[in-house]
Amino acid sequence: MFKSFLQDESGAQIVEYALIIAVISIALVVALRALTDNGGSFGTFVDHVSNCLTGVSCP
Repeated sequence: MFKSFLQDESGAQIVEYALIIAVISIALVVALRALTDNGGSFGTFVDHVSNCLTGVSCP
């Protein structure tokens, strides 16, 4: 019974997906922090991206 328990990999895929989601989440937080540390808040960053996408003014 113990040997079959060790060979069972039915839950391994869920754990792998959870780890991938965790790594992507951490990467997004780090990227957003780096983008907003240069003199503004997240709102300023969103406004800048919005202006660039609409073609109003994009330096």
